[in-house]
Amino acid sequence: MEKATDSTGLTFRQDYFADDKAWSALVSLLSDTFGIDLDPLKRLGGADPTSMPFGWFDESGLLVANISAFAMPVVINGRRINAAGLQSGAVRPPWRGRGLYRDLTRKALDWCEAEGFEAIVLYTDKPALYTPYGFRGLPMHLHAGAAPGPAMAAMPARTLDPWKPEDLALLLRALTSRTPVSDALAVCGSSAMFLINTQFDPDVRLSWLEDRQAVIAWKVGDNNTFVLSDIIAETIPPLDAILGGLGIAPLAIEVLFSPDKLGWQGEARPIDGGTRFMIRAGADISLDRPATLSPMADF
Repeated sequence: MEKATDSTGLTFRQDYFADDKAWSALVSLLSDTFGIDLDPLKRLGGADPTSMPFGWFDESGLLVANISAFAMPVVINGRRINAAGLQSGAVRPPWRGRGLYRDLTRKALDWCEAEGFEAIVLYTDKPALYTPYGFRGLPMHLHAGAAPGPAMAAMPARTLDPWKPEDLALLLRALTSRTPVSDALAVCGSSAMFLINTQFDPDVRLSWLEDRQAVIAWKVGDNNTFVLSDIIAETIPPLDAILGGLGIAPLAIEVLFSPDKLGWQGEARPIDGGTRFMIRAGADISLDRPATLSPMADF
């Protein structure tokens, strides 16, 4: 028999991102639990307006348990799916074992179903926590191989800095009109996730290709490998044009999404790691080719 939720001394709250004190309580919870700072998001366009947080607060206003849902439409196998994402799931150690997270997860799932989402997705390093709710993992693959020769570019790329108002405005415009970077698996929007993820990996560079009207998220990996994380554009440019615009000629490439729009094919390699991408859907949804979700859409 399932243990009842013990919420003694706590107050349940929902939809509290407009409350500055409650937002600060969430920032504190995620910082204390995972060592990540979500607060810069407020200066990078704000939280996703579709976000719906669920939390238990103590009498002092401390957030002791949270999970948040948000609209995250994705393309899978060429079909747009009206999906929701779950993120920011955490419980402070003194309140664990009281069923609070189980309670919040159910509240979030009920809300997603009431809103009519046809699928719910999440990232987790604890997949066994979510399988009882009908979530299952999808295998993830990056693509690696030799680099094509760079194509001549009309204009060299310039670096973007999200903390500069003019660059942030450009990024927000591009994110609003972006095309999914792949037909295999990709997000259709999620501007807030992209912007906050620019702050979590200091090695990722953002470059603007003026002649292609494209934002390129990339970095240099091990052995001087060019690692392509994401592309924000209405029309996805081919890989040789990206390299030409950046003015680089690497020997090796890693693409952290399916490269079906890049005019280049690499070898699909399984991504081994503790974090799993999981999906819950009424229909059986499986990938029809090796793919992964861009780390810039990680949540």
